Amino acid sequence: MSETLTGRRVAFLVAPEGTEQVELTQPWQAVRDAGGEPELVSVSPGTIQAFNHLDKADTFPVDRMVTEVSPDDYDALVLPGGVANPDFLRTVPNAVRFAGEFFAKQKPVAAICHAPWILIEADVVRGRRLTSYPSLRTDLRNAGAEWVDEEVVVDAGLVTSRKPDDLPAFCAKLVEEIGEGAHRAQARSA
Repeated sequence: MSETLTGRRVAFLVAPEGTEQVELTQPWQAVRDAGGEPELVSVSPGTIQAFNHLDKADTFPVDRMVTEVSPDDYDALVLPGGVANPDFLRTVPNAVRFAGEFFAKQKPVAAICHAPWILIEADVVRGRRLTSYPSLRTDLRNAGAEWVDEEVVVDAGLVTSRKPDDLPAFCAKLVEEIGEGAHRAQARSA
């Protein structure tokens, strides 16, 4: 087991329901396996309801509410996908602010599937190269991003992937980027 993330805290920002379970659990395990400390951040206390596509899956306890935390508390941010999860979060100003501030602080951010919707709302994708679930292509281009259809894309500390099939590459790159620490170019779109 690699200990490349020992002492690093990683926020996983999720809505009360709608997170694609595997897009939460596999990156979470990758962070833990690398010695990092993942923490579940949401907009309300209690538990979140994950999904396997459209079917309810497991519930997970919320560690902290987004109103109680700051990017200063963490070394990186992971944004799991699922359609409903980022669609809900992009309507919550505190969640959008929290995600956007990671860019201003030059900290790594990893977003998979539909999660770049939050980044569009935070206005941090302009001039960046990234990928997502294919249905977000036009949204990302309209927000000023260069969208590409690739398994995993890294742009100055921002890691993006398209779908659950991409999780092995996504997890490897997010651990690598978190391990590298601050990325000065990350702030260019903040």
